[in-house]
Amino acid sequence: MCGIVGYTGQRKALPILLDSLKRLEYRGYDSAGVAIVGSELKVVKDKGFIANLEAQLPAIEGTTGLAHTRWATHGAPSKVNAHPHVDCSGRLAIAHNGIIENFMEIRERMEKEGHVFASQTDTESLVHLVESYYDGNLETAVRSALREVRGSFAIAAVHADEPGRIVGARNESPLVIGVGPDENFLASDVPALLKHTDKVLYILDKEIVVLTASGVAISDLEGRTVSREPERITWTLEDAEKGGFEHFMLKEIFEQPAAIHETLLGRIANLDVNGFFAEGFTSVKLVACGTSYHAALVGKYILEEIAQIPASAELASEYRYAHGPSERPLVILLSQSGETADTLGAMREAKRRGCKTLGICNVVGSSLAREVDKTIYTRAGLEIGVAATKTFVTQLVALYLIALRGGLDRGTLGYEEADGLKDQLRSLPRAVQAVLNRSEEIERLAEKYRDAKDMFYIGRHVNYPVAMEGALKLKEISYVHAEAYAAGELKHGPLALLTPATPVVAIAVRDHTYEKMRSNIGEVVARGSPVLAIASEGDREIVKFVDDVLAVPELPGIFNPAPVTVAMQLFAYHLARTRQCPIDKPRNLAKSVTVE
Repeated sequence: MCGIVGYTGQRKALPILLDSLKRLEYRGYDSAGVAIVGSELKVVKDKGFIANLEAQLPAIEGTTGLAHTRWATHGAPSKVNAHPHVDCSGRLAIAHNGIIENFMEIRERMEKEGHVFASQTDTESLVHLVESYYDGNLETAVRSALREVRGSFAIAAVHADEPGRIVGARNESPLVIGVGPDENFLASDVPALLKHTDKVLYILDKEIVVLTASGVAISDLEGRTVSREPERITWTLEDAEKGGFEHFMLKEIFEQPAAIHETLLGRIANLDVNGFFAEGFTSVKLVACGTSYHAALVGKYILEEIAQIPASAELASEYRYAHGPSERPLVILLSQSGETADTLGAMREAKRRGCKTLGICNVVGSSLAREVDKTIYTRAGLEIGVAATKTFVTQLVALYLIALRGGLDRGTLGYEEADGLKDQLRSLPRAVQAVLNRSEEIERLAEKYRDAKDMFYIGRHVNYPVAMEGALKLKEISYVHAEAYAAGELKHGPLALLTPATPVVAIAVRDHTYEKMRSNIGEVVARGSPVLAIASEGDREIVKFVDDVLAVPELPGIFNPAPVTVAMQLFAYHLARTRQCPIDKPRNLAKSVTVE
């Protein structure tokens, strides 16, 4: 979750660290802090946003340092629990992302040895453990300490006795190194580096890295040297800026036609995707968390309809702890960041069971991409907003491509039919743009429903998980309680909650469930709840049954999720904006969930 940056070079560290840290604030904003090594080690931290820290920072000289923005796990959000943490001498500082599982055991041992703790965090146990091993060589002390640690971590450490040097390490939490001339950088994620370099080194699990202004040295926990060449990243600084939009989320919603086009580019003609269906798989299991799980649920319908292969979807956090059945399905894992802890755990469990694994991911070089058997990159580009938008839609596009390839490989889809489906895929950017062109109309609808305290979303077939995603977006950024139901399930309990103060968003596009959806809408109307229908353009009947209509381009049923989702994203965005919510930084959430 948390964001770490580090710098060592010839320039003043503080402004570089602050600028880079702001580009990682989507990873957490419970507290922030910096540690600068100059003539001595100086640490300043505060509760809340980075701006709170910046407002009270003195000028600190030094060309080496760390900075951290926190999403709280162990210990409440507070100044004392903010990172970096220091040892008893005040000369060692460490910033950490992850969870030290045996922190209490370490803490009790360190306290018996006389170490004094100031916080409730698991991280401080590691700081004192490193301190106990320090004899003038920070790298050796970190290596010795980490051999005793259980859990996930990405860390960065500095010591006042070793100016110009940063020691980093990772296990199951991301860490990337930026390589520059006479300076080097360390960060949790690429956006922090974009202003300074396009050359990066990805640190892998159980590796330690030492940064100086003149070089980068990587080794494993046993001290063996690791050789790795830098990679060039294609994202630019402009990708990490708002580009004139009020919020990153709105920018990323409007980038979706281009993101869909990029994900299709070079793949759609020959369906050049990394599939396994020619190897004779008889079933597919899709595994993911959060928004990616909703994409997986949509993917179940896509694969069963287009490829005609049995498919199921499961939460990564449940799959990894369930007993494995005897069958060996193809396991498709979806993750925007490729660093989601539960999804990585599920992937490793699938491989332990002997399953082939296929990853759908947006980040080149991520842990998921490196460890799965094959990967499809979504090419959505950098996504800063905590609420996922373009990455969800491009995951759907990847699933359409996989299903088409699978249908042809299995012989369940003819070439003429496949060509027709390809044409529908090519039309998705235009369909999404048509929804974006209705942004002002959607804003007026959001204004109408802004005072709702509870909302329900309903849909059938493939639009049921789409309704789930719509409800999630509303919850995430507007703080309106929202729930999604399969429309046929309303009479099995949820109708009891409907009142005139409970609006219902009904996905009622013209597909094979349309008539049933109209009946379900009638059940809602009979209870007095206002209904906002997301309906196909040109539908003159639906307006007779509902209070408001949000029209989307008419597509074959299986392709409706893309424009419908974008309509719900805009509705959630505008409703949150009218309620003056912090859209890009919703409370208690962070972009990348790298802890269990």
